[in-house]
Amino acid sequence: MEDPALRNEILEIVGPDAVTFAGSHHPDDLHDESLHAAHVEPFAVVRPSNTRQVSELAKFASRHGVPVTPRGSGTGLSGAATPVPGGLVISFSRMNQLLELDADDHVAVVQPGITLRELNEEIAASGLRFPVYPGETSASLGGNVNTNAGGMRAVRHGVTRQHVLGLELVLIDGTIVRTGARVMKSSSGYDLTQLVVGSEGTLALVTEVTLRLSPQLAYAATILVPFRDLEAVTRVVPTLLASGLEPSILEYLDVVTMAGITNAASLALGVDPQIAEQTAAYLIIVLETRAPEQLDNDLEALAHELEKAGALDVYVLSHTAGVRLIEAREQSFWVAKAAGANEIVDVVVPRSCVARFLAEASVIAQRYGALVTGCGHVGDGNVHMSVFLANDEERRAMLFELFSLGLGLGGLISGEHGIGRDKQAPYLELTDPTLLALQRKIKDVFDPQQLLNPYRVLDGRPLP
Repeated sequence: MEDPALRNEILEIVGPDAVTFAGSHHPDDLHDESLHAAHVEPFAVVRPSNTRQVSELAKFASRHGVPVTPRGSGTGLSGAATPVPGGLVISFSRMNQLLELDADDHVAVVQPGITLRELNEEIAASGLRFPVYPGETSASLGGNVNTNAGGMRAVRHGVTRQHVLGLELVLIDGTIVRTGARVMKSSSGYDLTQLVVGSEGTLALVTEVTLRLSPQLAYAATILVPFRDLEAVTRVVPTLLASGLEPSILEYLDVVTMAGITNAASLALGVDPQIAEQTAAYLIIVLETRAPEQLDNDLEALAHELEKAGALDVYVLSHTAGVRLIEAREQSFWVAKAAGANEIVDVVVPRSCVARFLAEASVIAQRYGALVTGCGHVGDGNVHMSVFLANDEERRAMLFELFSLGLGLGGLISGEHGIGRDKQAPYLELTDPTLLALQRKIKDVFDPQQLLNPYRVLDGRPLP
């Protein structure tokens, strides 16, 4: 697409300092963090500064039939933010402001390009926080909304959709619409806010987000618990969740993953070598409370429950070690990527089925000669697996079996990374055709020209 008239239209909307054209793009704008998405040259990458400019860009795309890829920080893992050849990338990096903080109502209004780190730093003095913790604080709030990001704190605080009260949206024809309200509940018509959350940029362009915030909790402890087998880890989780302790984080790591992340972080946790030899999986627990005496009581009760469940030991880490362990856990994707992982899986199953899923997944992996290592949010059943199997055809066949296994246990293909392009083929093959047809009707209402983030999720057309 070399038409000078089209270039001039874009320049008139955003100005020359807010756009690059094919041949001059920054490499970071050409991909997300998918292990598979190829770098693609779009026609233009634009960085609007306000909703009016986004609306004009949508009108431009609609008028000329140009596909649009919305982009936040590009930290997604499923190929949902990779450009389309000849398309338009709308980057929200300049729309990154905290517009309003209402400490009384625990509400923040933000632009989509603000990152989790920036948001929490700006609101820290208020005693509030945005508690969703997907493991990458450079992720943007718009990206969190579009993928319904979850993360380690989901067991207590839920995922992004539990904290989105309203949205400002730009439709593909340029129409600007607001959904939701600054209230905690609604029975007023269809919930279009929640329809857009998790839609991976295929329905509308998010230009503003109204968020529900949570109080900061001043006292916290990180507990590391080794177990002889993963089944013991999953058995204790319902007990902990029923105890009233309300852990903020409940993570499992197999010994291979634990070794990988601690080695990468040069982190020694002081686990007794004899205990380590017997350990097959670790449980990481974070407790947060508002008073030190409450934390002490909770730690005592927690240790009692863990010992009854067969824990090999219970380690309450120092503040520094606890923070570093959680930071190391956040880096598990990068450690797996550096080790040559060929796929990252984030199947979610009922938490009572995690042990069965992993046991049967291990059998599947052995049959294909694959190495599979894992960690995940055992408190909500979200399993993260790094798959090492270089042969593309064999890996695709194995992944279909893993996804089918998860669905058969009452789960879903993706718990938080999204479908994007990477999981599109199994999603389209394994999902009820009636459900797919209904979703496509919704897509047609929002985007009749199929221009918003095309060729992914429901759109199985091959890339041009």
